[in-house]
Amino acid sequence: MPSAVRIHELGGPEVLKFEEIAVGSPGPGEVKVRHTAIGLNFIDTYFRSGLYPAPNGLPFIPGNEAAGVIVEVGAGVTDFVPGDRVAYGTALGAYCAERVMSAAPLLKLPASIPDETAAAMMLKGMTARYLLRQTYPVKAGDTILVQAAAGGVGLILCQWASHLGATVIGTVGSAEKGELARANGATYVINYRDEDFVARVKEITEGALCDVVYDGVGQATYPASLDCLRPRGMFVSFGNASGAIQNFSLLALSQKGSLYATRPTLFTHVATRDALVANAKDLFEVVGSGVVKIAVDQRYKLADAAEAHRELEARRTTGSTVLLP
Repeated sequence: MPSAVRIHELGGPEVLKFEEIAVGSPGPGEVKVRHTAIGLNFIDTYFRSGLYPAPNGLPFIPGNEAAGVIVEVGAGVTDFVPGDRVAYGTALGAYCAERVMSAAPLLKLPASIPDETAAAMMLKGMTARYLLRQTYPVKAGDTILVQAAAGGVGLILCQWASHLGATVIGTVGSAEKGELARANGATYVINYRDEDFVARVKEITEGALCDVVYDGVGQATYPASLDCLRPRGMFVSFGNASGAIQNFSLLALSQKGSLYATRPTLFTHVATRDALVANAKDLFEVVGSGVVKIAVDQRYKLADAAEAHRELEARRTTGSTVLLP
């Protein structure tokens, strides 16, 4: 029987249980997918802990991102056939060897993009795309701050924003991660363990500060991220790697220069098929052309998902991590 990681109770990495599961046949509008690689993301830990509730309650299979091959299609599915290479980044239930799922979140993979690359980039890459092209449309001459620049989303943001002509300032937690961020497009790198990143941003920009801050860290970088913004700059909080922001102050936005703040999610940006396809098209183009390179820096067996979660939450990973069924 196929294997999967399931969660029967909320908690730490220890609640991830490797089990055998029964996988049936696809119904109308559904397909059966055999996974070849599965992406690991911080959002997986939010579902595991209960910060984000699983839509159908317990037990559930975590994970939103994977690549694989279609092995069977249900009635009414016309866009896919068995043998198609596909990937997705917005469908809970990815931590498994096989699954039956709706065809709606799936995207056909170009021949130029390997399965592991796809599994490592769909959620993170589509997140970077909406952040850079929709939430705050970055343009040449902008100065941006990327918190956790050596992470999966951070490395993509740095490369893509640099390609768009922005000056990219990235924060990291070690010298090794600093070199990685710099090699991936960060113009300036700040090691937040050794330096006051607000003071350093002021120094780098000669007091002009940043047009936008992309912050996937959360609690540990708030409210300091606001102090890195120019008047009417935008604070984009898109993740909670260090914990969710508490006691957010609207008044602080006025006091610090009529700032804008938003807490977007990928799911609302790809809620329609047209929006999903448009996002993925841009992502496939920048990856396929080599503008953005996807670093798969860690690989774990699916059975070792708990260890992968521990490493991710301890901030000991760089780039992207994949789980292999």
